[in-house]
Amino acid sequence: LIREMDSLIVAYSGGVDSAFLAAIGHEVLGQRSVAVIAASPSVAPTELEDATKLANDLNLNFKIVKTKEVERSDYQANNPDRCFFCKDELYTKLIAFAAEENYSCVTNGTNVDDLGDFRPGQDAARQYGIRSPLVESGLSKSEIRSLARDLDLPVWDKPAQACLASRIPYGTTVTVEALGQIAKAEQFLRELGIKQLRVRHHGNVARIEIDSNNFNLMFHEITRTRITKYFRSLGYAYVTLDLDGFRTGSLNEVLKQ
Repeated sequence: LIREMDSLIVAYSGGVDSAFLAAIGHEVLGQRSVAVIAASPSVAPTELEDATKLANDLNLNFKIVKTKEVERSDYQANNPDRCFFCKDELYTKLIAFAAEENYSCVTNGTNVDDLGDFRPGQDAARQYGIRSPLVESGLSKSEIRSLARDLDLPVWDKPAQACLASRIPYGTTVTVEALGQIAKAEQFLRELGIKQLRVRHHGNVARIEIDSNNFNLMFHEITRTRITKYFRSLGYAYVTLDLDGFRTGSLNEVLKQ
């Protein structure tokens, strides 16, 4: 499938899906495949650093573009279709880059498991004619992880990530300050050894989602004190643990209700 594309741009994030797609693109097409990542306040600085390092380690043809979705009023409004405007910003840049550099296809890392979730960004992909080779190949998340492991990609078991704005409840304005606050809070928890997590941003309340097998760590007195002290230094007045644990897209639960 990739060979038939002749040349392609991969909307790259450093996660397992886009990294696998970029690795295959590089293997088949060499310099006619380029991995492009967006740099903006909605992407945690550590995510950009890790994605850049991975691209260099894999010797990918790699480019960083700056996107300005956080400056758009439709994105800041944070309605349920927020992701559409984020992807609209990104795909506008990628389509223009493809035209300038004569790349035939722009692709993303969507897999078949993504198709059943509420993802307005997929509407933007269809609008711009973005192709999803992993969907076209019928690959699920578990299959991609297995194939990525076979390729010795270090991100084969990396937990799924999402735009930092996905931590802010719908209807609450997205600000650069809030995004930075979330990024620092989540990085602090990762440095404690917690991999799968989200810090949901409810104004001055931080609602922490982690896998239930990490709950005991959170209740260790020294760790608990460190967390609350650091979170309060970021501006949170209250620090809470969600007893339902980690789940992707938990802020979409209110939409279902």
